[in-house]
Order: sequence, then C-alpha cells, then structure tokens
Amino acid sequence: MNAPALPGGTWNLGDLTVTRFGYGAMQLAGPGVMGPPADHDGALAVLREAAALGITHIDTAGAYGPRVTNRLIREALHPYPASLHLVTKVGAVRDAQGGWPPARRPEDLRRAVQENLADLGLDTLDLVNLRLGDALGPRPGSLAEPFETLAELQRQGLIRHLGVSNATEEQVAEAQAIAPIVCVQNMYNLAHRRDDELIDDLAGQGIAYVPFFPLGGFTPLQSAELSAVAVRLDATPMAVALAWLLRRSPNILLIPGTSSVAHLRDNVTGAGLRLGDEELAELDRIGR
Repeated sequence: MNAPALPGGTWNLGDLTVTRFGYGAMQLAGPGVMGPPADHDGALAVLREAAALGITHIDTAGAYGPRVTNRLIREALHPYPASLHLVTKVGAVRDAQGGWPPARRPEDLRRAVQENLADLGLDTLDLVNLRLGDALGPRPGSLAEPFETLAELQRQGLIRHLGVSNATEEQVAEAQAIAPIVCVQNMYNLAHRRDDELIDDLAGQGIAYVPFFPLGGFTPLQSAELSAVAVRLDATPMAVALAWLLRRSPNILLIPGTSSVAHLRDNVTGAGLRLGDEELAELDRIGR
C-alpha cells in the first residue's frame, strides 16, 4: 500500500525531484550531536519510517557524530531507491569540546567529500552544501576558494549539485558567479525572518530555500501569538510553525529532525495543518 501524499508536494533541486517535507538526520547522533545514538535500532527505525512515509529528501552531514548519521543512513536504507536523495554539508568539523570549527581549506573539503561518499556508500553525492559562518550565524567574507574547490569536485563527477549554508546574501551571489546552486540552507522560522527578501528572490530563480531549525532548534519557538493560534486550531505550536513554513513560499523545503518515529509522524501530520487567511496574517506578524 502506498504511503499517503506528504504535505507540500514536491520541488526540483536541479534535476532531482524531492518532497518538500524532508527529514533532518542530525538528532540521530548522541547527545550534543556527538557519538552514537543511545538507541541504535530506534535510529534505524526512524530512517526507515521516513522512507516508508515517502520522504525523498534526507539532510545529513559528516560532522554529525562525527560520521555517525551517515553510517546510520547507509545501514538503514542502502541500497537507496532511485527516488531518495541525500543532501550533505561540508565546511565544519567537530572538536573534542563538541564545537564546530570551520574546515574550509581545499584539502579539508576534499577529505570531507571522500568521507561522505564512503560512509553513505555512494559514488556521487546528490547535493553538497558549503557551510559558512559559525555557530552564531553567517559571517561576511569571500567563499571563493572553498566554493571553487567544490565546483572542481563537481566537474570530477563526485558531486551532482551545489548549495550554500549559513550564508549571507552577498555570499549566495558570489557562489552563483562561480557555479550554479540549487539551494540555500539558512536559519529561518516564524520568529527569525532575516531572510525574507532572500527567500523571495530565490523563489523567482527556482532555487530552494531550506530552513534549518524550523522549530527553533535547541530552544523551541516561544510565542504567545503562535500558542494562541495553535489553541484555536486545536493543534500544537510546532504543527502550526511547520504548516506556516510550507505556506510561506513554494521554494521552502522542510527538514525537521527527530529521533522518534512517533514524533516524525506527528511532524508530517502537523505540516499538513490547514491555515486560514486570518491565522496566516496573525502568524506573519510574529517575526516582522
């Protein structure tokens, strides 16, 4: 029996068609995104449920664990169905304190791409995002050297499509002057609306915008207005926040993460919540 249609329909990342409702694998690693999960079989079950639900966009990174989530994905889902597309990030590693120091020298990026290929069991990575900035957000500066390195790896056939993550508008434009991009992955949600203009500009170009921390990240979204709308709709605030993102722009792709099968199903159901014009207008005011 086929899985029910996911909310939001699909979007094309270049020549790859993905469901707008995807899955972010970061939370499958251990506490602080370090080490293996406490429940190995449970982590595999979440990935298999994502595929069973029809999700065709899974977001990951070699730095998660490090190298833990990629190996879990391979164990759970390899050999991958042709419809499933894995998106990874390079440009940061983990240190012994659990930090995310940048690793954007050419040799760092080449090693990261090779490790992603090996851990995921692939010959070509569908999409690689260059992670910029730091844990506090985007930082100005040229991305020319690292992005040119990824463009060269793309020409070698190791990467199919490119994107940028944690990037400023200027860095997005600089990347596009070097090689085509198919997505931008930045922090964005109901309460953090810095990229509103960028989202609309990318939509006009047919480029996806993938908000990380769509539910606020390690500190869940807190808003009296959001809670009030949720109460009126007999829904959770998180369901309302996901549904709003899908309505915000057709180029927004969701990758909410969880380590629970039940929570994954709840997220899918929540994203399908119907929001009326009154609710949309009320929610739109939160981050303005």
